[in-house]
Order: sequence, then C-alpha cells, then structure tokens
Amino acid sequence: MTTKLLEVNNLKQYFPIKGGVFGRTVNHVKAVDDVSFYVNEGETLSIVGESGCGKSTTGRAVLRLDEPTEGDIQFNGENLLDLNKNDMRKKRKDMQIIFQDPYASINPRQTVRQVLEEAMAIQDVVPKADRVDKMMELLDTVGLGSHQLDRFPHEFSGGQRQRVGIARALAVDPKFIICDESVSALDVSIQAQVLNLLKNLQEQYNLTYLFIAHDLGVVRHISDRVAVMYLGRVVEIGEKEEIFDNPKHPYTKSLLSAIPVPDPSHKQERIVLKGDVPSPIDPPPGCRFHTRCPFATEKCRDETPELRKTETMTGTHEAACHYMEDIEAGRHKAAY
Repeated sequence: MTTKLLEVNNLKQYFPIKGGVFGRTVNHVKAVDDVSFYVNEGETLSIVGESGCGKSTTGRAVLRLDEPTEGDIQFNGENLLDLNKNDMRKKRKDMQIIFQDPYASINPRQTVRQVLEEAMAIQDVVPKADRVDKMMELLDTVGLGSHQLDRFPHEFSGGQRQRVGIARALAVDPKFIICDESVSALDVSIQAQVLNLLKNLQEQYNLTYLFIAHDLGVVRHISDRVAVMYLGRVVEIGEKEEIFDNPKHPYTKSLLSAIPVPDPSHKQERIVLKGDVPSPIDPPPGCRFHTRCPFATEKCRDETPELRKTETMTGTHEAACHYMEDIEAGRHKAAY
C-alpha cells in the first residue's frame, strides 16, 4: 500500500510586473499555472522540461520559499498553506532542498562545521554534545572525510561542495528532499557519483525525492515516475518506463527524440520543433504547445486539454493532448 507523502493541487505561482510612475502591477509572469501532482513515500518523482518551463519555481513554491499565488499543498496530510511562518519553519525539518549551484548556496565565510551546526541548531534536532559526532558521520556518509570539517567552501571542488550541500540537507533528518538541478553544474563523471550517492541515501534513510532536471539521461537513471512540464503546465505524467518507452504527448516525443543513442547503426527520427517557447507573461490560449505542435488544429487553439488517462497497463499514465489516441493510431497527421 503506497502512501502519498506530498500532494499538490492546482498550484499557481504568478509574479507581478510593476510599471508606470506609481509602480502598479501591470501584468503577471505565469511561471506555474494550475499544476497538480503527488509523490508517494519513498519514491522519486522527476519534473523535466526545457529552461523557463516552471520546474524550479514549482519546487520553491512547494517549500514556500516563494509564496504560492493559489493552490493546495498537502504534506503528510497537512496543508502547508495553512501554516504561519513559525510553523512552516518547523515543518522544514521534514522538507529540505539541495540547490543547483553549490557555489551560491553555501556561505563562503563559514566552514563545513559551521554550515552543518547552523542547520542542526535552527531545527534543534541533535543535542549539542552529539553534534560533532553527527557531523563526522554525515561527511563519511556523503563521501567526504571528517578531517574536512574545518575547511571553507573555496577549498573544495564543485562535486565536493555539492556533497556538503547534501550533508546539510541530511543534517536535520528530513523525510522529503527537493533536488533542484542538483547535478547539472557538475562534470559527467561527478554527476554519476552524486546520483548514485542520492540513490543509496534514499534506501538508507527512506527518503522521498522531487527531482528537478532537464537532462533526460539523469532522469531515467534516478526516477520512479516522471512529470513533463511545458510553459507552466504539466503536459504528461506517468511511470518512468511508460514515459520513455511509450510517450503520448507530442512535446514529450520531441524531448525524447533529442537523447543521443550511443549506437551508429541506430537511426532515430529527430523531431525538430519550430519557433520559440512563448512568453509566460502572455501564454497562448488553448493548448500552450499549439504554437509549436505539428499536429495542432483549431480545437487546440481554442480548448485547453486536461490531463487524462491513457490506455496503459498501470493506469497511472496521463497526458494533456486532444489527439493523442489518433496520433498513436496514425489517424491524425502532422500539418508540416
């Protein structure tokens, strides 16, 4: 029996645009617009999509690092948007984030000891007398030595610094961690090490991950389920195997066609999208993808498609496309 640890419903994150002499709000950037998903306890849900689609904003809104404009965020049966700032600060003991840039997310004037002790002191999870032992244990867990406790961030490489970030997240014994592009700034060989570390830590501490990334190879390695975002909305969500082996939405198909296959004899059709991603300030009506979709019709321009179940074995695969069955069956042809 799987338990939903996190459930997000109709999440919206709009950022105001100020203008004029009096600095009034003249418009909004609709960074996240009506997003819903859930994460089961102990699993990894990955959110993928191109830059600017709202992946990282979704993660920040879930933790209320940016206050959501609208929506419902249930964590362990409790609505996070009902909590005041003090209660939310206490709740962050169970919810942590590993940021994309280890150079920017760690105070350069603090040693590793100070970074980890600050986290433990704020949440008061470890008695003061036991904190040094806990720090040494954490550094060993993430693949650093306890002799590095008194080093400053500039004395570490990028991969080592990201391990410090992971140790800081683990310092308060969380249940749920958001990994916000946590390996994208690292070399490929270091990426593999950090990904394997995250998977081992998940098994060791029964962690739940919301993994935000744009690298589909990384996502395939670490995920249980995948959500694909485009221009502030989820266009497809399902089990990892179903998304990668049987994508339903035209945007997902184009993303997957861009993954290089290390086999010269394998001929893969590359789906090249036309045009640019529209502005989130003034997103197109109907299906947001219709301006670039080769299968778009008048219906796509007028009616917004809802996420609906596809005919798969598990019944958890959903996509937001009016014509996905017809495209699959070859009954709906591309316009170009």
